[in-house]
Amino acid sequence: MLPMMLPAFVCGQQANVNLDYNPQKNTEGLIPFSAPLNSPEVHDDHTVTFRLKAPKAQEVKLAGVAILTALGNAREQVSFSKGEDGIWTLTVGPLEPDMYAYHFNVDGVQITDPANTCAAFTAMPPYSQLIVHGDGPAYYDARKVPHGNVTRHVYHSEVTGGERELYVYTPPGYDPKKQYPVMYLLGGSGELPSNWVYDGRVNFIMDNLLAEGKAVPMIIAIPNNQVIHRNHPRHTELTFDILEKELRSHVIPLVDKAYSTIQSPKGRAISGLSMGGRHSMVVGFRSLDLFANFGILSAGDVNAETSLTHFLNDPGVNEKVDYLFLGQGTEEAKGFMGQRCKVLHEALEKHNIKHEYYVGGHGGHDWATWRHLLVHRFLPNLWKNQ
Repeated sequence: MLPMMLPAFVCGQQANVNLDYNPQKNTEGLIPFSAPLNSPEVHDDHTVTFRLKAPKAQEVKLAGVAILTALGNAREQVSFSKGEDGIWTLTVGPLEPDMYAYHFNVDGVQITDPANTCAAFTAMPPYSQLIVHGDGPAYYDARKVPHGNVTRHVYHSEVTGGERELYVYTPPGYDPKKQYPVMYLLGGSGELPSNWVYDGRVNFIMDNLLAEGKAVPMIIAIPNNQVIHRNHPRHTELTFDILEKELRSHVIPLVDKAYSTIQSPKGRAISGLSMGGRHSMVVGFRSLDLFANFGILSAGDVNAETSLTHFLNDPGVNEKVDYLFLGQGTEEAKGFMGQRCKVLHEALEKHNIKHEYYVGGHGGHDWATWRHLLVHRFLPNLWKNQ
């Protein structure tokens, strides 16, 4: 019987049998089902080989802000070399263990890696995922710990005039007889609620933090904060009012009805990345009757002194806000994206508003940063004095 059991323990590349922490390590010399070859292949020294079978292509390059930032230049795509067999190859690295989004650029056309089964679908064209493994499961991987549940709710919105979705994480051992605080977690431009699960791995991050006693058990509600077409000419003008109405009319009432929640500002947090960070800032700061906790990830406002006057000049703001976190990645802090966050931090300091400002991790404006901010600062500190 033992030989028949061995395949359960040693799987080929991207076999998708288990939630493996190293799915792109070639352990058996097998290729992903229906793929023409192995790509990407992650080696033990953390170098990575990409491959593409395209005999008629004239030029193939590696593209994507996340992977190029990790390689040291977010603007410079990296060229492949073509073999006589028509297979284009590129080896890069070594890279820090993490998850990186990437594309191929083939003769000027952006495509996903056709051999990679790890792909993300969003409100934008899809991209491929590179998973560089460490010595074991990372903080965002499925580990042998108690796991919470993620439930997808579909509801009708009178605000947007259609059917919408909402994902809700409940912690391991969720007890409806207890009341839990709720964090409302928002995505960025082009993100769907599912991206916080599949790219952000927020459910596994919470499972692992709870298993280590490093976070408070909480419900995490992930609504769709795409409430108007991202390319609408009046997006910036309309998005905040529409989202606030959606939260007040549908999202918060649905969560409070379906789950056992603390229905007060102190029991609610709002957080988001990039555009979701701006939503959390603008909508959250003017909704102190709903939220007392805030996580602004890779977002801010270079005009904070004028656009956030009502919040910055509220004499009772420090009594109304329990925890305000502002964070960004080390690489993005060096550019324009980081300046927005820094200006907000300086405005909060000038008005003596209590907050935590943090810059860390090895990432830029990408998921490596947003996962890092959650696990190293925001989630462990959220409701820690409750």
